[in-house]
Amino acid sequence: MSEKIGVLGCGWLGLPLAKRLLQDSYKVFGTTTSEEKLNELQKEGIRPFQIRLSPTAILGDIQGFLSQIDVLIINVPPRLRGKNTESFVDKTVLLHSEIKKSGLTKVIFVSSTAVYGDLEGEVNELTPIKPTTESGKQLMESEQLFGNDPNLSCTIIRFGGLIGPDRHPVTMLSQKTHLTNGNDPVNLIHLEDCIHMILTILENQYWGELFNGVNPFHPSKSDYYGSEAAKRGLPPLKYQVDPTPSRAKVVISQNFLDKGHAFTTSIIS
Repeated sequence: MSEKIGVLGCGWLGLPLAKRLLQDSYKVFGTTTSEEKLNELQKEGIRPFQIRLSPTAILGDIQGFLSQIDVLIINVPPRLRGKNTESFVDKTVLLHSEIKKSGLTKVIFVSSTAVYGDLEGEVNELTPIKPTTESGKQLMESEQLFGNDPNLSCTIIRFGGLIGPDRHPVTMLSQKTHLTNGNDPVNLIHLEDCIHMILTILENQYWGELFNGVNPFHPSKSDYYGSEAAKRGLPPLKYQVDPTPSRAKVVISQNFLDKGHAFTTSIIS
């Protein structure tokens, strides 16, 4: 009997992931905040639930959703930029409480390399984290909430910058002037490898573990984004000249690589 997987947040990563899980014969349950998207999920073969996390309540049939599944993949970004910011920690505290009520124990929590903050040099899963941004700090608290619960088998994945179809940082960077830190390395991962990592964790039952999800190729920002801009016919990027070598972090996906797995999709277009 195939495992039943719940994808909380069928957005840019969650929807392609849900489709791939279906192809691999999992039964898939997915959530969306929008009523219009319910039909789209259903047409794909995904059992849809309309659920929205807020800092004060979870709107929708969260227990109905959780009661159907064997594994929950939490793929909800913090969304702490802009005017309509909400406490991500408050949302995850409510979600954690509902998971405890449901009896579900297997969780994959999608986090970010933002938890490493401004650390320098190579960092891996054993490196103590030191977030500097608000989203990094709230992700760290949420990681600890799920990861330190002895009654949950929670695996955490810290993804680097996400790229894929219709999504690449160079589009935004090409509109800016006086770019800095051009010597810093990139820490990116392609959508296909995000999905590949999650499927690998499910297939191998890697529970209670921590994974960095970053492609092993780390060219400088000025070299990488300059090349990507040229391929897209975008204006040349204007990085300020900095003669000093970079001391910025290089995130290593040590755990994934040590288990004999590889990244499959290049970050080069």
